[in-house]
Amino acid sequence: MSNFVHLHNHTAFSLLDGAIRIDSLIKKTKEYGMKAAAITDHGVLYGMIEFYRKAKKEGIKPIIGAELYLAPGSRFEKNRKRYHLVLLAQNKEGYHNLIQLVSKAWLEGFYYKPRVDKELLAEYSRGLICLSACLQGEIPQLIINGNYDLAKKAASDYQAIFGRDNFFLELQDHNLQKEKEAAQGLLRLSREEKIPAVVTNDSHYLNKKDAELQDILLALQTGTTVDDENRMTFSGEEFYYKSPSEMQALFPELESAYQNTGKIADRVKLDLDFNHFYLPEYPDLGKAKSPEELLKKLCFKGLKVKEMDSDQQALDRLKYELKIIFEMGYAAYFLIVYDFVKYAEDNGIMVGPGRGSAAGSLVAYLLNITKVNPLKYGLIFERFLNPERVTMPDIDIDFDENRDQIIEYVRKRYGTERVAQIGTFGTMAARAAVRDVGRVLAIPYSKVDRVAKLISSRRGIEQSLKDQNKLAELYQNDREIKELLDYARGVEGLPRHISTHAAGVIIGAEPLAEIVPLQQQDESVITQLPMGDLEALGLLKMDFLGLRNLTVIKNTLRLIEKRRDKKIDIDNIPLADPEVYEFLSTGKTAGVFQMESYLFQSLNRKMKPEKFNDLIAMLALGRPGPLGSNIVDDFIAIRHGEKKAEYLHPKLKPILEETFGMILYQEQVMEIASSLAGYSMGEADLLRRGMGKKKLELVAAEREKFVKGAVERGVEENTAQEIFDQMEYFAGYGFNKSHSTAYAFLAYQTAYLKYHYSEEFMAALFSSVMGNQDKIADYIKASREIGLKILAPDINRSYHDFTAEDEDKIRYGLKAIKNVGSAAIQALVKARKEREFTSLIDFLKRVDISAINVQTLEAFIKAGVFDQIAVSRASLLLNYEDLYNKYNNLAKHRAQGQQSFAELFEDQNDFMEEDLNYTEVEELKTEIILEQEKEFLGIYLSAHPLDQYQEKLKHLKTYSVNQVLKASEGQKILTAAYLTNYKEHITKRNNKMAFLTVSDQDEKIEVIVFSDLFRKIRFDLRENRGLLIYGEKNDDQLIAKKIISLKQKLLLMDISQLSQNRISKLKRYLIKKEGNIPVLLKRNNKLIITADKYNIDSSQQTQTELARAMQKSEYKFI
Repeated sequence: MSNFVHLHNHTAFSLLDGAIRIDSLIKKTKEYGMKAAAITDHGVLYGMIEFYRKAKKEGIKPIIGAELYLAPGSRFEKNRKRYHLVLLAQNKEGYHNLIQLVSKAWLEGFYYKPRVDKELLAEYSRGLICLSACLQGEIPQLIINGNYDLAKKAASDYQAIFGRDNFFLELQDHNLQKEKEAAQGLLRLSREEKIPAVVTNDSHYLNKKDAELQDILLALQTGTTVDDENRMTFSGEEFYYKSPSEMQALFPELESAYQNTGKIADRVKLDLDFNHFYLPEYPDLGKAKSPEELLKKLCFKGLKVKEMDSDQQALDRLKYELKIIFEMGYAAYFLIVYDFVKYAEDNGIMVGPGRGSAAGSLVAYLLNITKVNPLKYGLIFERFLNPERVTMPDIDIDFDENRDQIIEYVRKRYGTERVAQIGTFGTMAARAAVRDVGRVLAIPYSKVDRVAKLISSRRGIEQSLKDQNKLAELYQNDREIKELLDYARGVEGLPRHISTHAAGVIIGAEPLAEIVPLQQQDESVITQLPMGDLEALGLLKMDFLGLRNLTVIKNTLRLIEKRRDKKIDIDNIPLADPEVYEFLSTGKTAGVFQMESYLFQSLNRKMKPEKFNDLIAMLALGRPGPLGSNIVDDFIAIRHGEKKAEYLHPKLKPILEETFGMILYQEQVMEIASSLAGYSMGEADLLRRGMGKKKLELVAAEREKFVKGAVERGVEENTAQEIFDQMEYFAGYGFNKSHSTAYAFLAYQTAYLKYHYSEEFMAALFSSVMGNQDKIADYIKASREIGLKILAPDINRSYHDFTAEDEDKIRYGLKAIKNVGSAAIQALVKARKEREFTSLIDFLKRVDISAINVQTLEAFIKAGVFDQIAVSRASLLLNYEDLYNKYNNLAKHRAQGQQSFAELFEDQNDFMEEDLNYTEVEELKTEIILEQEKEFLGIYLSAHPLDQYQEKLKHLKTYSVNQVLKASEGQKILTAAYLTNYKEHITKRNNKMAFLTVSDQDEKIEVIVFSDLFRKIRFDLRENRGLLIYGEKNDDQLIAKKIISLKQKLLLMDISQLSQNRISKLKRYLIKKEGNIPVLLKRNNKLIITADKYNIDSSQQTQTELARAMQKSEYKFI
């Protein structure tokens, strides 16, 4: 085994500055016969736990380190100059000190980069080995700048800080001239000052050939392209993970510098503990002597409140759960969760009914952590907390939009230094990798886009090349695409950035900066370790999830109370309301939690739920696994009596009867193992996990155990084998019943509100998606489906949010208008309390104009806000800027001490009528009004531009855009749509093509117009936006074959009764005419699109000729 060890390596966690994957680093280290390796990412410890655990598993000693940024003076000074310095953790103390240094660099020393200073180094130096770093280190920089004496002093400083035996000079040779200069000075310093040296390579990529890949990552990081001569690059291709012999060849005369790398590795004695949990203490036990005593007291109080104190089953279950919780030491955990849930409810923050396996706990139910009675729905505690598999409990909580308030409460409760949000890494998914690399390589967007769309993000580039013949063909035949995909494969899956996890919060038993590297992210402090690594370290992780649907429910209840003077306890609504189930069976489930998709709309219509258990089952069925098999169809057929449920053994019936003989829930696997084979519930949970994760060796051992246990209990061996086969098959599809039950509550609650209080519910739903115009458009369609009318925004009726107004009407919210802020809305509503506005001038006169700008005023006008008090939008648009400026100036004068109009103008009325020239003009065309609505509302609200063509379209059999999207691949289709976005593109052959986005009243689709068709279009697409498009379905796009403007006159000819001879004559006749009116042929109600050569004119002569040749009913100009 080689004694050389690489001590300076940048993994992919040096985000976009390192291309070495941790798995590859460890594998290569083993190939080289090296005993250890270090990771030293730039200023971070992102990969330290992943690297440590994987290296240990492969028999490689992991050395945790970082290349820190060092401020030349104080870390608090805003100075962009900085040096590099490599630190390696020698032991547990050094490990914790390194964590402290990295955290403080981010939290105290961040200025462009996270920086430490020598004051911090001195404070946290124990247990660390220091290397002088690359060419960017302080000592090499001083040497190459001719300051040898200062370099000597700096080296002396580092020796004083870390100890003479813990500081080493780094020698590197990447074939750079400045490195050679630095090496001379470093060797002199080593000789004169007796400072030991080490040879390192500044490894940023694994193999020499990966230099180009690293170059692409740098271009991604800097937002440049590879052909940009001014961008940051690495010089040469020597920054790879070299073999020991390659390293030996760099400084062959310095054997001791190589041996020192191995000696450093030998000195590293770091053993991390992954077998303990570190729970914070619960801070408020009151009179209780222990967390256990308080938890027990709260649970028995919960039994009484929920009137379960005389239920022996509940008492027995509670005693059992408490026994397990106490034995596992998790009483404080439950109290911590109970505390912040109670805070939420005490402060009007809505909490979800439960999530995940926690809904199987009676203790959680009695503490109001969940709202699901596990006894009523047959939920299993061991699915949540298994005494035979020691893991931290995991209770995830859903909150409404005030989730951040809960996090702030937890910070104050346990101390800001002990609470942080969890970091998560955004990685380069397959399609994104292709698009990013394509941009860096400056490959035309259209080409990159075509390749990206052939790739499955789920399966990745490698598998897509095997699955997609078209992609494989492009890869083989197009050198540019081959290069694109090869590089994209190289970066696929690499971390690109760190962000704040959507839900995860960590609470420490001690200050987190001592045990976990932290950093600042926007306004939050986050961990540098992802969730899995934190859990491995035994730290308490909580998921605080913000669930939009809870906000919708809360706001719906407020609107109901305000509008109907009716208070609803949503957690106690009747779960057996037949009208709600009938409503769900219509499939009109937009806004219903977890059931909005087309898939669930269809599932509701097919299944026709009648009771709450049906919803639990439906949420379990509506997932890829069951949908990809026959389970769903069989379930529905048995439910409707079309098939008979079958049970392999009578003992299965009580377990599987609710799911018609099929294993739908993971809990059913556990119950079968317990009931038929004598497993404890803990053992049954381990079996369930093994089957679900397809652990073949474990499953094989369990089969023997199960069959033996079942036979001992009177089940025939063949039957036992068959039952186990069934369990194994369904375990891959089985869903967590606890989770499904909890979420079925939310599904039912939203369905109940939508059916019984549709105006309030849909208003709250709209308000929850303001800013997402696609969602608003979807919900407008859904509202109209259930008979609701969406009223335009109105200066005297609208508020910040959408509101329920009269029966079956919803008023548009002002905040949903582009360029309208909350301050302007508050000012408007405040001024309106006195009385309604009567004109634009009245509005400007009374509102606090400092809260409104001219862009807001324009948005109000174009969105139709003033329509009810103005003669026309055209009139307002002509005058609004002048009006605004004069009233704004007047307000400024007032603010300077002039208190009234009279102080500025002799006659206030003259000022208003004459000086402002409030003219009226002819109203804008409908098309322009609708386009303005689209711009500021994101949708066509008062009408749709296609409406004007309805008379023409009723003669044509066209597909809706929704039908086009659902059509089969390659199908030829005619659709009518309106152009909403237009982008021209120049091809490599210098021809024009176009990408269009078109929509009808319900959906939108992209249409590709290739250059051969583009040349034939004789009208300006941007001026003729109502289009008749004939094309071929291709993925989610339409490849146009012919485009006709709906403004054009068309000739529709019915040739159903014509002989082939007459049709041939007709064709010859049309070819002679050479007109500009497109001809569409109809045969037996099927439309035939003709080529441009058959276009006709509408002259009197042509009309006479047509009348002579055909029946009047057989043709029509439309």
